[in-house]
Amino acid sequence: MSTTPPIRVLVVDDDQAMRQLLVDYLSGHGLSVDSAATGAQAQSAVQESVYDMVLLDLGLPDIDGAELARRWRAESSMSIICVTGRNEEADMVMGLELGADDYITKPFSPREVLARMRAVLRRTATPAAPAAPVTRSKHPRAYRFAGWDLNLNTRRLTAPDQRQVSLTNAEFSLLVAFLGAPGRIVSREHLLESTRAFDEVYDRAIDVQILRLRRKLEADPKNPTLLRTERGAGYFLDAEIETLWG
Repeated sequence: MSTTPPIRVLVVDDDQAMRQLLVDYLSGHGLSVDSAATGAQAQSAVQESVYDMVLLDLGLPDIDGAELARRWRAESSMSIICVTGRNEEADMVMGLELGADDYITKPFSPREVLARMRAVLRRTATPAAPAAPVTRSKHPRAYRFAGWDLNLNTRRLTAPDQRQVSLTNAEFSLLVAFLGAPGRIVSREHLLESTRAFDEVYDRAIDVQILRLRRKLEADPKNPTLLRTERGAGYFLDAEIETLWG
């Protein structure tokens, strides 16, 4: 018998019918689900229990859902999926910039919600791959670009001012994909495969990782000069790249 504890989820929504629908559906698929109708209830639940994920409606009656997402992202590593009834690009961008792992617009089906949740949990739970043996003259051991240094053996990123910048597994894989394609545009499909999320059909997974990587690399993430977007094609790293071979 498996001793793995069930995934713990908090559903935050002031719509009682929607909240109960999600609780019943997710519980029926093996998740341990709590719920909250207000921001205050949600904050209390997060303080008292440990959750793997929060499904957060941004339009709460008492506390701005965006403020809760911002607070939880700063204090916790739990995954956050933002939910809103407004299908506007500005809302999506706001949710992603708050550090949300995904964004869902009402109306939606519980099946879609579960698929999104599983995709986010797969991505955030992916363990670090063991370091591959390095064969001298055949494999790079480090990259240098725009004053930055990325050591592939230690997975350590050093800023131009010598600060050590931590990277998640997905951010590390994403950055390596760019550094391994100097001067070339990297497609979304390649980036999805590089971050082990190729089986996920939602492009927002890459949007989230790009936003987070820009926060760590760019002086002004909203006006990036290093990690650039090529509309309709993908992204590229706008820097001279030096490869150090082991």
